[in-house]
Amino acid sequence: MDKYPLLLEGRPAGELSAEREGLYTWFSARCPLPEGLWCAWAVGDRGELRLGVLEPEGGQGMIRRRFSGRLTAPLGRLLRGEVRPAGNREAEKWEPAPAPEGLFRAPWLRRRLKGARGALTRREGSVRYLALPYDKGRPFPLTTLFCFARVRAVGTGAYAVYAFDEQDRPVF
Repeated sequence: MDKYPLLLEGRPAGELSAEREGLYTWFSARCPLPEGLWCAWAVGDRGELRLGVLEPEGGQGMIRRRFSGRLTAPLGRLLRGEVRPAGNREAEKWEPAPAPEGLFRAPWLRRRLKGARGALTRREGSVRYLALPYDKGRPFPLTTLFCFARVRAVGTGAYAVYAFDEQDRPVF
């Protein structure tokens, strides 16, 4: 079992442990629980994985979850855990991307994004997020990557949100 610091607002607050079991990894996180809903995250050198909402247990917050290798592989080398407010989308700093194809080096991705309108982008660590306007009555944005998208509200609109690593590969 490997152990990592669990940070809350940039300061050590608890511990994240990761234990491989065949094709799966068990994550356990525990720390004092501030008021409100908080999520535990595993942070690697290439990406992040939301572990879930911490549950109160004896004045502490804790979670134990198992993830497949397919979901943990995009993390890269695990660096730390983080505790973040659950559902705090107001803190996300989205910026307009008038020419989203310029955000990427991969020719196939640049071609598919050429001419896309209304795109938004933001960075979180080594992950670049791209949000493309979503309308049920129109073709799905970036159709070839639909399984990597999360349709969600950003501001007042619906968007298909994609995450990409530094090599322009999609991240779950």
